[in-house]
Amino acid sequence: MGAVIGDILPLALGVAISPVPIIAAILMLLSPRARVTSVGFLLGWVAGIVVAVTVFTLLSSVLPDSDADDSKPITGIIQIALGALLLLVALRQWRSRPKAGEEPALPKWMHAIDDVTFAKALGLGFLLSAVNPKNLLLAAAGGTDIGSAGLDTGSIVLVVAVFTLIAASTILIPVVGYLIAAEKLKAPLAALRGWLAKENAVIMAVLLLVIGVNLIGKGIAAF
Repeated sequence: MGAVIGDILPLALGVAISPVPIIAAILMLLSPRARVTSVGFLLGWVAGIVVAVTVFTLLSSVLPDSDADDSKPITGIIQIALGALLLLVALRQWRSRPKAGEEPALPKWMHAIDDVTFAKALGLGFLLSAVNPKNLLLAAAGGTDIGSAGLDTGSIVLVVAVFTLIAASTILIPVVGYLIAAEKLKAPLAALRGWLAKENAVIMAVLLLVIGVNLIGKGIAAF
């Protein structure tokens, strides 16, 4: 189980370092209904991660069993394919980075954050974690690692919980922190929002490049 947790840590971190969802959470925390919408967003974010990883874990668990020393060509092909897709997403992110002096473009729905209800925040959190292409690819990679490791049910639940906790940490920490010390966090959160908006594309491009190359390497090693 320890080896599987080690394998999924970079993937969970890749989900956690998602500038757009973090910016969305910060905007909710700076909105008039911060305590309601931010909690809804957090719950949706966690639920989306759990659903995505669990689905891919179940799918990969039906792959043919093999001994620890045997090659795993099917798993290897899946990992190489996911790694290649992540490299393509990384390239797209890099090419979309704002030019010098250009203001970064954020999704239009962010301008309506002040009007978001608990239900809408819940749905938005779920969509950004479970349906977002980048996070879906990372969840698929994590689920493949977990499902193909031959773990018992209890260990699978624990590993999925670890993945979820790490992946949700960048939303969980500011939301919980705000609920405890709202006034002290307003200025730091506003500054972080501005930095993430500016560096979003570069952060994601570098992160996905590293994870994509790592996945391809693991896929090759599986043969």
